[in-house]
Amino acid sequence: MGEEGPVGWLSERVGLLWVAAVLLYGVGDTVATLVGLSTASVAEGGPVAGPALEAYGPAGLIGLKTVVIGGFFIVWRLAPTPGRVALPLALVVTGGTVTGWNLFVIGTS
Repeated sequence: MGEEGPVGWLSERVGLLWVAAVLLYGVGDTVATLVGLSTASVAEGGPVAGPALEAYGPAGLIGLKTVVIGGFFIVWRLAPTPGRVALPLALVVTGGTVTGWNLFVIGTS
């Protein structure tokens, strides 16, 4: 018998959560960040992403995102509990939030 409630509902859609995580956190935030950085009045404020961008340019940001998503996926695969659905969900929420914030900053700069 499957998990009931929100965890069960999300667990049944975990594939879609991973797609949304990659699109929002991986693609959306990366593209919005790079577009924002192409304007003179916007700077990267992340304590890890900023130095990665300074040292390696866009490849540093893409590499960082790849490592984070890959790390979350590995932990998700190894986690035995139904609550593991929180891992892709965290990337979806974070990705949606920072992409929205980046778009707001771009639009108001």
